Amino acid sequence: MEIVLSGIRPTGNLHLGNYFGAVRNFVKMQDEANCFFFIADYHSLTTHPKPDDLHARVKQVLVEYLAAGLDPEKSTLYVQSDLQETAELYLFLNMNAYMGELERVTTFKEKARKQPDNVNAGLLTYPSLMAADILIHKAHKVPVGKDQEQHLEMTRTFARRFNRMYQEDYFPIPQAFNFGEELVKVPGLDGSGKMGKSEGEGNAIFLSDDPKTIRKKVMRAVTDSGPTEPNQSKPEAIENLFTMLRIMSTPDAYNFFDEQYNNCTIRYGDLKKHLAEEIVHFTDPIRNRILELGNNEQYISKVARLGAEKARESGRKTVNEVREIIGFKSF
Repeated sequence: MEIVLSGIRPTGNLHLGNYFGAVRNFVKMQDEANCFFFIADYHSLTTHPKPDDLHARVKQVLVEYLAAGLDPEKSTLYVQSDLQETAELYLFLNMNAYMGELERVTTFKEKARKQPDNVNAGLLTYPSLMAADILIHKAHKVPVGKDQEQHLEMTRTFARRFNRMYQEDYFPIPQAFNFGEELVKVPGLDGSGKMGKSEGEGNAIFLSDDPKTIRKKVMRAVTDSGPTEPNQSKPEAIENLFTMLRIMSTPDAYNFFDEQYNNCTIRYGDLKKHLAEEIVHFTDPIRNRILELGNNEQYISKVARLGAEKARESGRKTVNEVREIIGFKSF
């Protein structure tokens, strides 16, 4: 069975973009592959060396993953720092990672510009840590966005380099994939770009948002004064609103408002009210599950322990074999 791995940093709550872009597909994949999903708390230190209540953030992501449908019995759902073997493999990979290639990584250069007072070694070797996360379970497939494609290519480079250096066809060469279908890109509410935490709280609708918050956010979504000519093209902000409508509502509702736009009778307030109620209807069971799980400390601890045990079984095997390949032996 193919091994699939994905991770998310505990820097904020999951939003609709996360859900439609990846999480719902993860839920489908649990019966089709050996899936590893981890919460990348080590990674968060590269940009937030003194994170605000890291444990609470990790717990929140774990709860939201579960509420969205990930099953700890079907897949391995774990916290990165619970698998300390990752740090050892990270060390081994760093021994064969070169300064020049690490310094050329686009995201390193961007982050170094944004945080000139915190250009740390972890930031530079981020691709090595990501490679350790992937290779420690000998993953075959990794779902990645555009911003992570270069990191995955470096993982492939590190895997090939290890295999070639030690003359052992040990690590599989992981492939990027997109779940075999066109990915859904959920736009933000600010009128441009995609939904994301980095664009501000008002740009994203989180799975944990209550109905009042959702309605307020949607009603504040950017619009214009309305069409002035029949069948005119939609500006980006309006097109984004209709994209949200297409994702969250029925074809009939979309066609209704689209026809109103085309004949210049649309009232954006009506569209937003309809969209808000559709989002509330969709997120309500997930939010209730988040609240339920968030109060069940015993179950969350059980899930984390189970995930750690399953991840360690895989990770220890890999690191022990890597140590043997390199030449480390016990006396």
